[in-house]
Amino acid sequence: MKKTGIFYGSSSGTTEDIAQRIAGQLGIGSADIYNVTDAAVGAVAPYDVLILGTSTWGVGDLQDDWDSFLPKLKKADLSGKVIALFGTGDSSSFSDTFCDGMGVIYEQLKTTGASFTGAVPTDGYSFDDSAAVVNDAFIGLPIDEVNESNLTDKRIAQWVEQLKAEGL
Repeated sequence: MKKTGIFYGSSSGTTEDIAQRIAGQLGIGSADIYNVTDAAVGAVAPYDVLILGTSTWGVGDLQDDWDSFLPKLKKADLSGKVIALFGTGDSSSFSDTFCDGMGVIYEQLKTTGASFTGAVPTDGYSFDDSAAVVNDAFIGLPIDEVNESNLTDKRIAQWVEQLKAEGL
């Protein structure tokens, strides 16, 4: 497996929990998991693969901790790196902006020289719209712990297997 770091922003702890669960399934140790609140952007340098996670707040807003980290990350040398995204959201109460935070990160980083992996089909998700849908699929793994927590472990396991199959 390529050297992988997980970077997340979490206000309520849900995205942090999902980051830990993904790390556990991928065998990634705690030294390679970063809360973007405390992380220096230089921490991404030794990694071949960046798994980036965010929640979505309000009406499609990126989680606050990314506000200062993402502009710095966008300026970093991401050439040749592979990025996989995951996001948490509420597909019922915020059906029009479900997991938009992933879409915000993707839009900011898509021209940095990094490639993206881990797209997930929209099948099996109930939502009206999402900035995280690109080419008819989610750009990464969407998780709804509010309404569909019973599906989370299965979705994570399938995504992790997909990432491994895609060469991570």
